[in-house]
Amino acid sequence: MIKLLIVDDEPTICWGLTQLGEGMGHDVTTASSAEKALQIIDKNQPDIIILDVRLPGMDGLTALGKFQKKLGLIPVVVITAYGDLQTAVKAIQNGAFEYIVKPFDLDEMEKVLQRALESISQPEETKQVSQQVDGLVGRTPVMQTVFKKIALAATSDTSVMLSGESGTGKELAARAIHQFSNRSTGPFVAVNVASLSATLAESELFGHSRGAFTGADKPRIGLIEQANGGTLFLDEVADIPLPIQVKLLRVLDHNEVLPVGSNEIVKTDFRVISATHQSLENNIQEGLFRHDLYFRLCGFQIEMPSLRERQKDIPELAEHFLNRLTRKPGLQHSRLSEETLIELQQRPWYGNVRELSNAIEHAALLARGGIISPELLPAPVSQSLMNSSELHPVDEAGIATQIRHWTEKKLSNGKEKSELYEEFIHLVEKPLLETLLKNNNNQCAAAARILGLHRTTLKKKLDQYGITQE
Repeated sequence: MIKLLIVDDEPTICWGLTQLGEGMGHDVTTASSAEKALQIIDKNQPDIIILDVRLPGMDGLTALGKFQKKLGLIPVVVITAYGDLQTAVKAIQNGAFEYIVKPFDLDEMEKVLQRALESISQPEETKQVSQQVDGLVGRTPVMQTVFKKIALAATSDTSVMLSGESGTGKELAARAIHQFSNRSTGPFVAVNVASLSATLAESELFGHSRGAFTGADKPRIGLIEQANGGTLFLDEVADIPLPIQVKLLRVLDHNEVLPVGSNEIVKTDFRVISATHQSLENNIQEGLFRHDLYFRLCGFQIEMPSLRERQKDIPELAEHFLNRLTRKPGLQHSRLSEETLIELQQRPWYGNVRELSNAIEHAALLARGGIISPELLPAPVSQSLMNSSELHPVDEAGIATQIRHWTEKKLSNGKEKSELYEEFIHLVEKPLLETLLKNNNNQCAAAARILGLHRTTLKKKLDQYGITQE
């Protein structure tokens, strides 16, 4: 029989987890503090621990290290109502098996416990980390998933691909992975591939020898070699020219660089993190990106959510940016009004977190230390200003890719299948009907023929979505 120890000061949490554990056939013991848990461990060694972070007396993350000294690396499932990147990284890299944010479903916990049972004999490496990453804040489930993946990615040298719309914080995530990795003392070399011209990209990445081409008066160490011992961040990786993709693939496979015009191979040891807002799958199908390089770069994938997917994080993000501004010379501390917070949460934020940061700075300059009211905010960025390929993939392959990403996000949030199907239909059916009506002069019969529906069926759907025929 598996011995399960629950360490939490909330009686209802202990009761629910006890019912779950006993229902799974485990022997369950509870403790309301880390100190009591340590006393229990001395007499009765558990096989799995469920540990809250916020506890009276010793906190859960401190207790985690003490548990490990006494018990070794047994599975410890960390739970908390205060999820942030710092906690996620500390929990995962200090040896926690899993990191779950309250409130959680018992079904989710049951799956985690099942996996913990399967991994009891598989020890993990641990490491202490006590750093923060500026700008990566949020308590929504989608951001908790991102924090967890960043923490996991930091534990190895696996290549990471960051995807998501422009302005979602992909470089911040890359810096966080580097900062919490065992390469944190090495360089973090960031390069925006889209900013490199096709003629200079090879020299910039791989370096060149003196006289390699006209104007090469002295040798240059390439960015890849500069990243030796650290991390190379390739932003907008979809824009790498095909000839350079071949050379980059060889570098990743053999950890060696051949500078332009040189016959001497240079050994280098770096970890690569890539980012893109484009669909690399589409680029592969169009012959613009090598599939072998794609698989080499996508060892582990993290998708950064748009701000529209995490609106509940907006107040915390806005306060974060406002507090950061007060550290700049000449800017006084301002305060966001309740009306402004409401306005911020209602905007579409097509420019994502970057747009929000700029809006707060704009308003703070105008407020001059006073209250930031809604009229001080700049006008929202128009959707038309954004790259249409980011927001509206028009080809079927792109749409299919977006649906897969959308489904994976919903599944990671614990959506039931029946709910998920209804939500998807509601998402796609309304804009479909609106567009058909618009293109058929609001003639219901014509739109129904195109859809293959009876006119009365279409009318019912229009009423369901509140779509009026003007």
